[in-house]
Amino acid sequence: MLLNMKKTFIYTLFAAICFLLGGCKENYSRGEKVGNLIEFTKKGVIYDSWEGRLNLTQTGMNTSGEPFSFSFDNDRTDQDSLIKLLYRAQVEGWKVQIKYHSVWGLKNIFSNRGETNYFVDDVTVLDKDFANVAKRLSGARQGRVVDTVYVVIDKNELRNRR
Repeated sequence: MLLNMKKTFIYTLFAAICFLLGGCKENYSRGEKVGNLIEFTKKGVIYDSWEGRLNLTQTGMNTSGEPFSFSFDNDRTDQDSLIKLLYRAQVEGWKVQIKYHSVWGLKNIFSNRGETNYFVDDVTVLDKDFANVAKRLSGARQGRVVDTVYVVIDKNELRNRR
């Protein structure tokens, strides 16, 4: 009886380990976020990693809500130029687009790759004058916003049209 319980425990443990390791996924999801950096630092206790937080924007205005937190993958060595670009974007107040992928499972269980499970793949600068309102108003020749359109969707109107 005791031998059967040990065998059952070992088989269950083996199955659980196989399930956890098999359930790990490197590219759990992919996406893009647009905004300006509110934090970009290198930090860590055991594993130092570059971490950032992006204040998300929509149609040129700040959106409310939790900032998007991301990491640079410590397992990659080809991201120095992206790190320099994001550092400069934070200092200058540039609006950037970050392309990322997220991992799932045990791929980052010890936070050895970064503090978050969202890892940067690419960075694009969208607007270098986003946070510099004084420069925009100084009379420099450039485009300007003429009008803003807001769309309000009334659910009752949609229901009445059916």
